[in-house]
Amino acid sequence: MDKNGAAQKLIAIFGHMDFIGLLHSILVETSKYIIIILFAIYTWHCFSVFVGNNTEKKDKVYRRQNKIMYTIHFICTAVLFLNSLDVTILGLYLAQLALLIFVNKAYIYVYENASKMVLNNMLMLLMIGFVMIGRLNRDHLIRQMIFAAAICLIGLFIPLLIERFSYFDRFGLVYAVIGILMLALVFVIGKTIYGAKNWIVIGGFAMQPSEFVKIIYVFFVAALLSKSTQWKDVVKVAVLAGVHVLILVAEKDLGAALIYYITFLSILYVASRNIGYLGLGLFGGSAAAVVAYHLFTHVQTRVTAWRDPWGTINDAGYQVAQSLFAIGTGGWFGMGLGEGMPNKIPVAETDFIFSAISEELGAFFAICLILVEISCFIMFVNIALKIKRRFYKLTSLGLAMEYVFQVFLTIGGVTKFIPSTGVTLPLVSYGGSSVISTIILFCIIQGMYVLNCKEEESLETQQETDASKRRVRKR
Repeated sequence: MDKNGAAQKLIAIFGHMDFIGLLHSILVETSKYIIIILFAIYTWHCFSVFVGNNTEKKDKVYRRQNKIMYTIHFICTAVLFLNSLDVTILGLYLAQLALLIFVNKAYIYVYENASKMVLNNMLMLLMIGFVMIGRLNRDHLIRQMIFAAAICLIGLFIPLLIERFSYFDRFGLVYAVIGILMLALVFVIGKTIYGAKNWIVIGGFAMQPSEFVKIIYVFFVAALLSKSTQWKDVVKVAVLAGVHVLILVAEKDLGAALIYYITFLSILYVASRNIGYLGLGLFGGSAAAVVAYHLFTHVQTRVTAWRDPWGTINDAGYQVAQSLFAIGTGGWFGMGLGEGMPNKIPVAETDFIFSAISEELGAFFAICLILVEISCFIMFVNIALKIKRRFYKLTSLGLAMEYVFQVFLTIGGVTKFIPSTGVTLPLVSYGGSSVISTIILFCIIQGMYVLNCKEEESLETQQETDASKRRVRKR
């Protein structure tokens, strides 16, 4: 049932009164402005917490962010319900609300030192994803909720593992071998979807090994480079990293290959502080991009769509053109949730969900979404800078680069800033493999943050004890 049908049904229930239909339209139209204002306040708080060291004030900000998230979630659900009068929406809302509250409370209860900003942003992005995926495809929403609930429950134990086991940096070569084998598995039992043979389908479940390997990949690079950045060791790591990338290229998963490559360069540069490595890597990557363009027809198609989507709107440029139409139609304030036509964009719930968000919730909301993603990256880097163990520092940085570069590729592709690479928007887009790997990424960062806080507390306690002993000796 569409908006007009829902309005007519309300009029039929409450009587043939014109103001019922008018009230329905006003409520649906007004909601988008309230959502934008609330999300703008949330986004402002994402950056205001970096100023000052008042813990009590920051805790108030975090609580306010939670209230804003729940309010936006409620308003979005109310609008979707008014537009359809489908009670299933209310049931799904209650299930989502229970999940968000459980994760919010459980993580803070289990890990007192957890970063509330990282947790809040993870839940906010998940909530936005639930709303938009539910708007586009109800079946996909249910699957997304199941995947998110399962991995959030498992994720409770990830910080505990990081805290209890201090020797993750001993298995660099093991991580590399496991990653290569998992990526190569698609050549044996893989399936080609959207031109890339990077999927494994088991029953009704499809997964992308590259989404899970990218976590192991960072562990492998960080483990080896944290021990040595001598030329021979850098070459060894580069060769192993290159094997990962080449497998992805062979699978035609060039978006993932690019993420892996940039992540390796970032970790290498920070570990070695050698700008020559960075320059050589960027030159090699540029040359590889040119070669890929000439080797793969689907790369040529995406470049053609990027250069002239309007001239090829009936062919290669259709997806990008529809994306730009949607963003332009939405304007600054959007058409309103449920009022646009995002289903005209191919795979709108996955690669092009940012376009659907821009169309219905507007450019202001979309800009705030980008800023929230950036605040996640800043928080990840901030955590990396505070960590004293070299391996964990490089791992945090690598995960941060993977995250932010994936965001850049997704948003850049749908806005025609760069050619589309076919990657998802972390936590927001539909995709079991994507949401699982991203939540694991957030939990690993959270675990490193908790571990570092405990180590700092232990150090402070030790220093106070030593100072006390020195004072006693002086007496």
